[in-house]
This record gives sequence, structure tokens and C-alpha cells, in this order.
Amino acid sequence: MLPQLKRILYATDLGENTRSVFRYAISLAQCYGAQISMLHTLEPLGTTGAALLEAYLPRETAEKLHQNALEEVREKMQQRLAAFCLEELNMSWEESHLIADIAVLDGHSAQTIVNYSRQINADLIVMGTHSYSVVTEFLIGSTARKVTQLSTIPVLIVPLPEKTPL
Repeated sequence: MLPQLKRILYATDLGENTRSVFRYAISLAQCYGAQISMLHTLEPLGTTGAALLEAYLPRETAEKLHQNALEEVREKMQQRLAAFCLEELNMSWEESHLIADIAVLDGHSAQTIVNYSRQINADLIVMGTHSYSVVTEFLIGSTARKVTQLSTIPVLIVPLPEKTPL
């Protein structure tokens, strides 16, 4: 039996590869009659950042500032994702039958992407990648690599298009 794609998770960092990756997700959704769930993750504040905040502000104030900042970023990302749908689909994401939902979630990117794919019963994860160097990729690893290691469903990784020399 051939695999059925009903829900595609499109994970985006809204970087320079966003448009080409989104176009792959749209194309697959149109071919399979699937819906797309868009996801952007917000990495948590590191321990150094949290310690700096707490050194200069009372804990309650720092936590409130952090929560307010997260809400502001979440709202801006929702607006940006919605505007992106409007540009690419010539309609709002609410009007499109291809886009099921847009989510902006807190957490470490790879684990959050995999957890969300399970939560929405995704059949495929579509995401982009970029490599700065072999050493960086080897030492740090990329979100895309981690997602492929953690995911139990297929992951389509769309590489950054080659740049033409000037």
C-alpha cells in the first residue's frame, strides 16, 4: 500500500531558505490533497542570559519581562507567517484549504518539531537546512540532522539553493 500524506508539518526558521522550502510543502500538499501545519520554534533563554537578567532585576520582574517578550515575539511570528502565506498563496492562511494551522512554540527546536509532529499526527516533516562548514556541522549538528534522528516519520530536507557567483 502506498503511503498517504494527509498532514504535512512545515517547520520554518523564516530564514533565507523559507520560500523554497514552503514551495515544496505547498507542492506536496497539492499533489496529495494534504494540509500543512506551519511551525516556528522559539529557543529558550540560555542560562547565561537568564543569569544576567536575574542579576539586574528581581526574579519576578525578569520572569514577567521574559514572558512579555515571548508573547510579543510569538505574535510577530504569527503575523509574519500569515503574511508569508498571503504572499505565496495570494490568500490568507485561513482562506486556504492547504494551511491547517500556524503554531509558534517554545522549546529546543528539534525536539519541539518532533513532539509537534506527533501531536498533530503528521505524515511528513518538511524543513530546510543550511551548512556553514563540515566542521560546524560535525561539532554542533543541525536541527535538521537532529530531527531526522528523533523522528519516526519521514523528513524531507530541502537544501539552501546554490548561489550564483557574481
